[in-house]
Amino acid sequence: MKRIFLLAAALTLAVTAHADVKLPAILNESMVLQRNAPLKFWGWADEGEQVTVEFLGQKKTVTAKNGAWEVVLKGVRTAGGPFPLTISGKNKIEFKDILMGEVWVCSGQSNMEWSLKNSFQSDADIAKAANPTIRLFMVKNVRSDSPKQDVEVQLPWSAAAPESVQGFSAVGYYFGRMLSEKLGVPIGLISSDWGGTPAESWTPEERILGNGALKPLADSYPAAFARYDEQRKKWATESAQAKLEGKTPPAAPRAPWRYSELYNAMIAPLTKYGIRGAIWYQGESNASRAMQYRELFPTMIEGWRSVWNNKEMPFYLVQLAPFQASGPQKTEYAELREAQTLATQRLRNVGMAVITDVGEEKDIHPKKKQPVGERLALLARRDVYKEKSLVAQGPTFKAAAFAGAKATVTFANTGSGLMAAPADSNGVAVETGKVVGFQLAGDDGTFYPADAVIEGSDKVVVTCAQVPLPKAVRYAFINFPITNLWNKEGLPAGPFRSDSPK
Repeated sequence: MKRIFLLAAALTLAVTAHADVKLPAILNESMVLQRNAPLKFWGWADEGEQVTVEFLGQKKTVTAKNGAWEVVLKGVRTAGGPFPLTISGKNKIEFKDILMGEVWVCSGQSNMEWSLKNSFQSDADIAKAANPTIRLFMVKNVRSDSPKQDVEVQLPWSAAAPESVQGFSAVGYYFGRMLSEKLGVPIGLISSDWGGTPAESWTPEERILGNGALKPLADSYPAAFARYDEQRKKWATESAQAKLEGKTPPAAPRAPWRYSELYNAMIAPLTKYGIRGAIWYQGESNASRAMQYRELFPTMIEGWRSVWNNKEMPFYLVQLAPFQASGPQKTEYAELREAQTLATQRLRNVGMAVITDVGEEKDIHPKKKQPVGERLALLARRDVYKEKSLVAQGPTFKAAAFAGAKATVTFANTGSGLMAAPADSNGVAVETGKVVGFQLAGDDGTFYPADAVIEGSDKVVVTCAQVPLPKAVRYAFINFPITNLWNKEGLPAGPFRSDSPK
């Protein structure tokens, strides 16, 4: 009898739990909702269950179908809070600390994932981080071969405070902090990033399979996984033998990154949540495939815009920092930077923060993250939040003209004019007042370091004794360039080459 009673009680609890309206992890107390955009709420409930959402004077009821429900309320201009939110069905979920403001996704690989506590001189920033209007959410690192309905959570929505910001993305935090200071509205930051990951893993599968130039990424995966499977079997045998002999087991092989698997697990479940835009710091894992990245990266951006149903969603990226990957004149990082630049020219509302001045020659993870996040915020302030007359980027290549021994390079985005930065570049001393980082080549295509002189507000004249008749000019076009051309607003010029392959 006792056993029957316990079974009945368990069944009752199961039915009750099943009947409860459930929400995805991103919809929770302390969240920031995107102002001036449709307000989407969704989740799961019993078939036919009536679900009601009440928020800021709006009330709407829908019927759950196929175990799911979704409510869309009208967007509101209101910024601030906290506001109450109620979602009810057979149960009632009540939140009291919901803010309205600006929401950004922070994604990419390790340099976006890099924590504030491990960044350059961040102790003071952590100590004074308490700000109830900045809210942080961190997605846990998870893979999936198909789109998931919900994310796994590393950090639930939390107000900025020393204990919450120290493990959060430093780039994301500095980006959000500047927006908070300048806009005076709540800021929501969603960190979804994973070190060492290639861009194809963050790209929707249909975008990979539907693009002839990218489909080889999918076609090559089965063979790559088969090789990994054989390596793992060998590793298991060798590990077992090492343990028997009292030796240290060998390191386990790493599984190959599958196309779309991080999008499936860490982005797709977020795409109903309203956001203003995304910031992105990735590229190191694709540096050996720069030509492919020219197609892959814009395809990924367009994929994200499609699933968020916003064809011109702001997307701001960080150009790869200087790093001595494989030799003083190697250019794979430079070619990847070029591919990143081309994305900003191919797509609208894509901007790029240049960080040629904050690299570390022997460390792929430069520790100075504050300028990175703040340069991304400058782009958002200018383009999204319409701060008039704000200079938000450094000089960019416009044209090159060749006459006799001279190459004259004209720049856009020069602000108040060009200057040779007086500070050292990436820890390497630069002679005061001298412009460095330019190279010239003649018909033979061999590039030599060149002298450069600023002329007027937007031009640089470049010469080189070894190149009497220059035909091509480059700036900062090696893996670890030493450069110092800035505008007077303190932003560095972007790398370029006039001889770029088409």
